[in-house]
Amino acid sequence: MTSTLTESPAVQRLEAALAAITAAGDEGRRIFTRVYPDTARAAAQASDLRRSAGKRLGPLDGRIVSIKDLFDVAGEATTAGSQLLQGAAPAAHDALVVSRLHAAGAVIIGKTNMTEFAFSGVGINPHYGTPGNALDPRRIPGGSSSGAGVSVARGMADIAIGSDTGGSVRIPSALNGLVGFKPTQARVPRDGAYPLSFTLDCVGPLCRSVADAAATDGVLAGTSDQPLPSRAVAGLRLGAPRGLLFSQTQDAVLAAVELALGQLATAGATLSNESLDDLLGEPFRLQEGGTLVAAEAAWIHKAGVATRPEAYDPIVLGRIRRGQTLDAATYVGIQQARAALLPALDARMAHLDALVLPTVPLLAPLIADVQDEDVFLRTNALLLRNPSVFNFFDLPVLSLPLPSQNGLAVGLMLVGKRGGDRELLALGAAVEALLRVT
Repeated sequence: MTSTLTESPAVQRLEAALAAITAAGDEGRRIFTRVYPDTARAAAQASDLRRSAGKRLGPLDGRIVSIKDLFDVAGEATTAGSQLLQGAAPAAHDALVVSRLHAAGAVIIGKTNMTEFAFSGVGINPHYGTPGNALDPRRIPGGSSSGAGVSVARGMADIAIGSDTGGSVRIPSALNGLVGFKPTQARVPRDGAYPLSFTLDCVGPLCRSVADAAATDGVLAGTSDQPLPSRAVAGLRLGAPRGLLFSQTQDAVLAAVELALGQLATAGATLSNESLDDLLGEPFRLQEGGTLVAAEAAWIHKAGVATRPEAYDPIVLGRIRRGQTLDAATYVGIQQARAALLPALDARMAHLDALVLPTVPLLAPLIADVQDEDVFLRTNALLLRNPSVFNFFDLPVLSLPLPSQNGLAVGLMLVGKRGGDRELLALGAAVEALLRVT
């Protein structure tokens, strides 16, 4: 390898990321379950050769990317943050999104830790350890894409790929000061991703800018590299769904969100308070006796729970077993009711460009404070509350970082119209430019 190649941007950034993982010691091993230094170096060198020849493969060429531990990589077992799958057969093929990242020239540095089977928003993992929040390692990272968020926030990757069933991209983004994007579900294929919920699973990026989110979205979705349309804050029609999704919000979070709303209004956005609790509360009312996620997880894990229950995180096991109690008639009823609710919310949002609200209503709590199961479950429910509503309604959603409060991160959530993923990203870029956190 020549000195010129050694000094090239992709190789330099990769070596800095690998050094950061190594320097983190045990914490690095809690953030990543597997690191690929050799293949990553080869990919970075190839990218730099393309760059020097003026032949870039696109905006992700040479970018350092981490992938959540539920995406298949050919030749190795996909453990999905579990002990149960450590002896599973190696994957025969890369997940489709992994193949697309490789084809786009991305440098995949490793697999990141996660909540076992992606089944919580807190980010605790008793098998591989819990990565500490990037802003305060004593605090939770958010989940389920826990290592994903921390890997970007700590400079170990430029972009992380996570999954989002009830907020698992947006929660760690909000708690670690990142941009997180949940696309419309059908936009990004889930082939080769270990499932939690067939109905609600989505795949999206955690990164430092809306531009990176948009570029990654294009690669994951397999669309052509088209620039986002240009939008301005002035003239945007934004609705704040006051009520349920603003309730139980900590003062520091609410203050940051209200300041952002004021800045948007000053810049010319039209802000309205929207009364939507009759619709936004329906996912909770319909699923009081059991959730779609738990019921589908119970089917996915039927054999594992029956034969090796001791291999599961007890809290995850308990949530799966609750899904076993949901009868078929109730499950079908929830699905039918959901199908009717989607166009109802679309109609109520027709006069808006986006909804705007807190991504999560609290600052990251201390890891020590969520060890009790009851406290854990209450915290988990509150973390998932706002994000999960929009998985249920299958709308594209973006979380943007706001200025830190008491040294901790706050997220602002923008909810777009059905199928309007690129429009939401364009709108988000305008809002980001106004509220940019440096």
